[in-house]
Amino acid sequence: MAAGFDETSLQVDKPVLWTVSISRLFHLFRDITPEFDERALIEPINLGFEEAVEHIRARLENERCDAVIAAGSNAAYLKSRLPVPVVVARASGFDVMQALARARRISTQMGIITYQDTFPQLTEFQSAFGLRIAQRTYATAEDARTQIGELKAAGVKAIVGTGLIMDLAEEADLAGVFLYSAGSIRQAFEDALEIARFTRLESGRGRGGAVSAALRARHGLKDLRGESAAMQSVRQMAMLYARSPATVLIQGETGSGKELVAQAIHRESMLGHAAGKPFVAVNCGAIAESLLESELFGHEEGAFTGSRRGGRPGLFEAAHRGTLFLDEIGEMPLALQTRLLRVLEEREVMRVGGTRPIPVDVRIISATHCDLDARVRNGEFRADLFYRLSVLRLRLPSLRERPEDLTGLAEWLLKNALAALGVRPHANLHAEVQACGPLLRGYGWPGNVRELRNLMQRLALFLSAEPLQALTPAFVASVAPELGVAAPPVQPDAPVAEPNGILHVLARFGGDRSAAARHLGISRTTLWRRVKQAEAEAPD
Repeated sequence: MAAGFDETSLQVDKPVLWTVSISRLFHLFRDITPEFDERALIEPINLGFEEAVEHIRARLENERCDAVIAAGSNAAYLKSRLPVPVVVARASGFDVMQALARARRISTQMGIITYQDTFPQLTEFQSAFGLRIAQRTYATAEDARTQIGELKAAGVKAIVGTGLIMDLAEEADLAGVFLYSAGSIRQAFEDALEIARFTRLESGRGRGGAVSAALRARHGLKDLRGESAAMQSVRQMAMLYARSPATVLIQGETGSGKELVAQAIHRESMLGHAAGKPFVAVNCGAIAESLLESELFGHEEGAFTGSRRGGRPGLFEAAHRGTLFLDEIGEMPLALQTRLLRVLEEREVMRVGGTRPIPVDVRIISATHCDLDARVRNGEFRADLFYRLSVLRLRLPSLRERPEDLTGLAEWLLKNALAALGVRPHANLHAEVQACGPLLRGYGWPGNVRELRNLMQRLALFLSAEPLQALTPAFVASVAPELGVAAPPVQPDAPVAEPNGILHVLARFGGDRSAAARHLGISRTTLWRRVKQAEAEAPD
């Protein structure tokens, strides 16, 4: 949910991302960008290779960019030549399967050309379905043109690949099938946001008493919207908990607003000076274990290969005298749980590779979507750490548990989304949203408020294109067909009944890992682990 702050200050706080692409990928980037408008300032650059490098280097002299998003050979070229992080958009296995299915409708003689790496899984796929798929890789555009010529000479009629491959295939009078899906591009945007956040945290560390914009809590109690009894209780508990320095454990489904509550508690702190104190957030389930350790505790120079010269303070040090928010705490590896417990008990951290303890004064707020009590019983989470983290506990209601808040939230989010597009809402928007109430309340909202916000952004985009379009239930259903699909919620820690069950869920969401994880109520890291397990257990 967006905060009601001055627009200029919000723009300053947002990470800046540049998408670099040509051909078809440029249009896919452009279509996905509005979904992230509330979270980042994203600008498309319709250039490639050396032209893109020169353009970006010139702009970086006077402008800030936190991360660049690109794909294929273009991304590899930029990665070695730019001083900012380059996030590579990668096609998923489901992207490949879906693209090959489209190619199969064109011809049984198919080829796939990818940058540098092949897809070993295709060998089994070909055997299982009796298909002939020629795999090739390329390093340069001229190399790709040669590969296409050879495939054409071998009788291939349809070629799967990137935008460059599609252009070259059509140049050779062959059918080109685009490899990337919207789900994979969304994942690249999410990865870029995560990297941008760490980049900005890095710039905010070690500045004495100054707190960078990336370390501030932007949301307060007024952003915990809803007039239901459940939300009134949440606001009251947040105010009460703000009066204590004790640890807080926030439990709730994915997208229900756990970080919003953590920020509200921080801002309402009884010290009265929280606005000038850091609020540092980290998702324990979205970062590899080796990286998470150095991010939390910092590292000394030479602690590991690639460690920064002079070492680097960790997030505990960045949050000194403020709040450290540990999201998805249930995903923290056991080895790091031990180190975290020691920090809580000793109130000091030891950097990776260090020998000198560093005192820290940090208030810990953690959050989880899973049943931590059950994980403690199963030996997956330390009992002593659980009790240290849950001195105060707060459970957030899911959106379906407070249906009376649904239309009010939808209207508020839609108005914000329209404003971001520069569109004035209809005078009768309130009545139109109310008329859509039964349709909205009939859906389970597995992604909770985050999913509702994303839907309102989608509706705003369609309404901006058709200013005279009324917000009728039929129109909403046409834009959001998922509202008519009733699916029983999946328990967060419930095992998948069959080896390919998790794969079927992922397929249902078109390979969109974020959407599948939201539906299952698990982190993307957990989803990835279960997909790997399912693939290993699947029969040959």
